[in-house]
Amino acid sequence: MSRIQRVVIDTSTLVGAALHIGSIPHQALLKALRFCNVCTSTETLAEIEEVINRSKFDRYLNRDERQEFIANLRRRASIFVVQNAGMIAINPPCRDPKDDQFLVLARVAEADALVSSDEDLLVLHP
Repeated sequence: MSRIQRVVIDTSTLVGAALHIGSIPHQALLKALRFCNVCTSTETLAEIEEVINRSKFDRYLNRDERQEFIANLRRRASIFVVQNAGMIAINPPCRDPKDDQFLVLARVAEADALVSSDEDLLVLHP
């Protein structure tokens, strides 16, 4: 079996990792950061930042801690450029069009794995 070198982690998993220390998403993120190249794009980073800063998460982490999580992710992840044309090339597209960005990123980054807890991504054929 080949070693996983590049990994894309979706927003739902990153939010879970940030909010629940010790959880499966948190463990997956730590392992990916330690052993792999975590791949992101400007678009996926913008989405995680928008989602994690929603007021409903205030009870889990204060805004400064969430901003530090994002800053740490930006420092440690590799940012790939995703062209809009790549979004059209996803066939078949995901049930949730917002999740196509992770499929395109995985393709552009030549990722070995996409880590997700999102049913819209999990139902896809590998």
